[in-house]
Amino acid sequence: MPVFTLEKEGAFEVERSREPVVLVTGVGGAEGSRSAAAALACAAAEPDRTSLLVDFHDGRAPRPTLVASASARRLEERLAIHLPEAGVASRGQICHLTLPADESGIAMAGGATAAARDSVCVLHLPPRLLQPALGDDGLRPSGALLRADLDTDRALTALAVDDLHEKGLRAVVLKRPLGWMAARRALSGAPPARGGGLPARVCARLLEERGQALPLALGSALVLILAALALVSIAGAIAGKGRVQRA
Repeated sequence: MPVFTLEKEGAFEVERSREPVVLVTGVGGAEGSRSAAAALACAAAEPDRTSLLVDFHDGRAPRPTLVASASARRLEERLAIHLPEAGVASRGQICHLTLPADESGIAMAGGATAAARDSVCVLHLPPRLLQPALGDDGLRPSGALLRADLDTDRALTALAVDDLHEKGLRAVVLKRPLGWMAARRALSGAPPARGGGLPARVCARLLEERGQALPLALGSALVLILAALALVSIAGAIAGKGRVQRA
């Protein structure tokens, strides 16, 4: 979808909008954020367009699956060229990138999301990297998914959500982890079985295309301007007719 950017000279320029970049992390001791991130990436993938799952951890990177979409393999090849030192694998519908769990990994992620500009990017990161990711100019996240147990971490979760909203991000809290089978399918890049995966409302809120509201707002403003001009024209015609009749 095209969006409009206002340049310094005052002219509008049309350019392609960037796909959503969503951060996923856990709050407190909540488990299941990695599988939730994978499930969100699977939900964002389309038959002809993969999504990118970036996982910040220092363990072994997953291997490519035997079955992967053509778009996932193409993105795997592109990222292998841009980031030869990182672990990248096409897995089912998604492309899985493993980066170091430190600020050097955050810096590398900016290049990865730029290389995958046409794909939704889901970044799973430990809680300590949330603020560095939010402050990174190369990432420009659009939303965040927090896996939290509200029985024990309600206050901490509320603070995190408020901070995200203040930064202009969409924030969604996942109260329960995925089931075992749904988690396994998501991590392998497979679409969820019926009744599995993330709730539809979670995916809809986080995967809404960024910049969508701006063209709608500009369209509404244009309609109002045209209506105002029409009213002015009608009023002028009535006034002119009145002057002719008096004459």
